[in-house]
Amino acid sequence: MKKIDASGLILGRMCSYVAKDLLKGESIIIVNAENVVVSGKRDLVIKEYFDRRSKGKIRKGPYYPRTPEQILKRTVRGMIPYQKAHGREALDRLTVYIGIPREMAKEKFETIAGASSEGVAEFVDLGEISRTLGARF
Repeated sequence: MKKIDASGLILGRMCSYVAKDLLKGESIIIVNAENVVVSGKRDLVIKEYFDRRSKGKIRKGPYYPRTPEQILKRTVRGMIPYQKAHGREALDRLTVYIGIPREMAKEKFETIAGASSEGVAEFVDLGEISRTLGARF
C-alpha cells in the first residue's frame, strides 16, 4: 500500500503515476488533496473548471465534482478504463483525503519525483479552484 503526500505535485502528472499503479493492483492513499497544483494561468484554469462544472443538465449530467478530493479522484478515473471490471476494481483501491487524517498523522508519506511542481511558473492550488466552485471543506 502506497501513501502519497500530494502537496506541491502537479495534478495530471501525479494522477498518471497513480493510475498506472492502481492498474497494477496496488492500493493507494493520497493525503493533502487541496495542495495539489494545476499548472497554467490562474484565470484560464478556473474558467476551464467552472465551464466544465456548469455544462450539461442538472439531473442528467455529466456531473463534475467541487471538492478537491473528488476532483482528484475524477482525474484518476479519466486515466483508467473505469467502465470495465478491472478499472472499477482499480478505482476502488484509491482513497483520497483533504489534509491528513488523525489516524495517519505519525506515518511517513511518499512523494512522486516526476510530478513535482518545481520550475512551473504559473499554477493554481486545487483547494483554490474548489473554493471558487463553491466547495466548503
